[in-house]
Amino acid sequence: MTVDLLHLLHQTLFGAVAACGFGILFNFGWRDLPWCAASGALALLTRTLGQDAGWSLEAATFGAAATVGCGARFLRAYLGMASNALAVAGCIPMVPGSFAAQAIIGLFALTSPHPDNSGIMVVTTLEYMLRVVFTFGAIGAGLSITTHILRNRDF
Repeated sequence: MTVDLLHLLHQTLFGAVAACGFGILFNFGWRDLPWCAASGALALLTRTLGQDAGWSLEAATFGAAATVGCGARFLRAYLGMASNALAVAGCIPMVPGSFAAQAIIGLFALTSPHPDNSGIMVVTTLEYMLRVVFTFGAIGAGLSITTHILRNRDF
């Protein structure tokens, strides 16, 4: 396992930018935007390290969401009730938009009058759809499990 530091920096930087952008989109306050950026950076850093270690996208996404969820719970006393919303904003850059787009394009291609290689197209489209569903499930499970496990803890 070799870690490319430039690739990690790239993922971390753009995770921070994307999460900060979603924070603006969701009307977070200006003081919360650096926390959005930090949670997005942590999420993509953790997911990238997991994938570099050989984990699947879904497993690495679950680990990253759990890490962001734990971080938000540990900072809850400082952040207040917004900690869960910040954790969600940090996980949004991990949504697999490319896979979702490929699945939708595959569905449209299957509805054409005479699709070529329809069997292969169905399998490929289902693969993309399942990856999207399992990645969303990994994000939701990672965030909710940490919230429930650490619910009554004061840090």
